Amino acid sequence: MVNSTLHYLIFSTYMYVGSLKYLYFLLTAMLYMLIVFVNIFLIVLICMNRSLHEPMYIFLCSLFVNELYGSTGLFPFLLVQILSDVHTVSAPLCFLQIFCVYTYAGVEFCNLAVMSYDRYLAICCPLQYNTLMTFNRAVTLIAGMWIYSYVKFLIALFLTITLPFCGNIINSLYCQNYLIVKLACSDIQVNNIYGIFGTVLTVLVPLLPILFSYTKILQVCFSGSQQTRRKAISTCTPHLASLINFSFGCMFEILQSRFNMASVPSIVRIILSLYFLLIQPLLNPVMYSMQLSRIRNTCKHLLSFKIKAGCKCQS
Repeated sequence: MVNSTLHYLIFSTYMYVGSLKYLYFLLTAMLYMLIVFVNIFLIVLICMNRSLHEPMYIFLCSLFVNELYGSTGLFPFLLVQILSDVHTVSAPLCFLQIFCVYTYAGVEFCNLAVMSYDRYLAICCPLQYNTLMTFNRAVTLIAGMWIYSYVKFLIALFLTITLPFCGNIINSLYCQNYLIVKLACSDIQVNNIYGIFGTVLTVLVPLLPILFSYTKILQVCFSGSQQTRRKAISTCTPHLASLINFSFGCMFEILQSRFNMASVPSIVRIILSLYFLLIQPLLNPVMYSMQLSRIRNTCKHLLSFKIKAGCKCQS
């Protein structure tokens, strides 16, 4: 039966778990609250501390805002579905979630690319860094990558919304663009072409500055002093770990939506399909706060100040 307008979708991946759904709900809610807390804490820390008003930390602030944005696009929806006995969602909410999740991925890659270029300038051109990477330029780059990611995906979403559909059941835990496209009754060649083109843009455009930046950084590390190597390792390690982790999660999700993954156990597919939306928003703030000495020292100073203030109040 052809439904020219899609009113709601049914998720077939959710399994009946009985009373365990309350445990899963509690664990998921705790993870979401932890993600919200650590990201907001670091955003406020960077905004309120003038010593952190530098391009590197402005880019980190944008990264943490994006982690909040992406996790909020998934977790409230996931919490509702865990408690629900009927796993459905209205089409408008589904398309809104698709927009949030996919633009989150686009902004994440672009943010990591801009941060790699910033590290290249700081390590390879330290004398010209303050001239080449000003505060205004950093803000312009951040605004540009958010707008670019939004506009790029709006085209794909428009192509999906205008399709006539023959079904409303998708094999997923949350809304995914290509799984909905496959429900269409009409020819989806345009959607396939632009989907591949958009995926290449999402990956290739950020990949080029990342490869360029780390090629130059490696050259400086091999030819520079031991102090230069230590500086490069301390600032680039969390960035590389974040990039590799997020790329792995996105790669599996792209493969799962495009190809038949029936041979992979269902529990593994479920975990890996949520990996880049569950782990990345928590990994980034924890890793950067532990690895970057200025953020770590600011946190220690703030904590010691609170302890001293508490002691004075008691006395």
